[in-house]
Amino acid sequence: MSIKNKSKMFFKFLLFIIYFFSSGNIFAQGENTFPPSYYDIVAVILILLIIISFLALIYFEWRKPSQINVRGVFSKIWSFVNRSTPIENEKDILLDHNYDGIRELDSRVPPWFSWLFYLTILFAVYYLFDYHVFGTGKLMYDEYAEEMKTAEIQKAELIRSGAFINEETVTQLTDPAEIEKGKQIFANNCVACHGTDGGGIVGPNLTDKYWINGGGIKNVFTTIKYGVPAKGMISWQTQLNPNQIQEVASFILSLQGTHPANPKQPEGELWTE
Repeated sequence: MSIKNKSKMFFKFLLFIIYFFSSGNIFAQGENTFPPSYYDIVAVILILLIIISFLALIYFEWRKPSQINVRGVFSKIWSFVNRSTPIENEKDILLDHNYDGIRELDSRVPPWFSWLFYLTILFAVYYLFDYHVFGTGKLMYDEYAEEMKTAEIQKAELIRSGAFINEETVTQLTDPAEIEKGKQIFANNCVACHGTDGGGIVGPNLTDKYWINGGGIKNVFTTIKYGVPAKGMISWQTQLNPNQIQEVASFILSLQGTHPANPKQPEGELWTE
């Protein structure tokens, strides 16, 4: 493979790596956001730098010394960070060790490796002061405790909005204040079809023991939530949250046995729990 083709392949692969790490698929915000902390950002950047450095090393290994423009800025930098003992001076760093004819050189550590080691020391010092001396950084236990508090707040909000209430988990409310809330919802949305006292107008009588779609809190909740399109009753799940549907369903069941002024005749089947 020619140097020209190798160069093209190197830069194409390098562009692909950069695109991959910077694409929206990596940092897209979704249900589980990434990156969740600056640790992940640092890790991604370090991985990217390592990959680029490795590819650059391979690229320069491909090229012959005569083909490298030593006067170029990048070439000078590359030579500086990778400087080592020239081959013609290797005899000066030759050790006495001899293993089956294999001699050992006392080669110096490449500067970039030493700098990386010094960087880890500086980071350790920063970490020590940030997390254990000044306390400006949050330890894992503190982060966990904060996340637990946030989760409790979110849980309370979900409970308040009725996110855990559905046709399988709903229970009939008996608290007068909650029944009153259901009464207000009924007055605002249901009286046109069922009357102010639940005796029925277009819709059926809600005070007797006969039900078209089943009685009991679960059936009434389901009927309100999904509606009965064949009978002209709309679905209320887009206008009322699960808590509100539970409240109005409980109010409707509280009408059982009352005596409306002008009740409709029973419809449906006699319901028993």
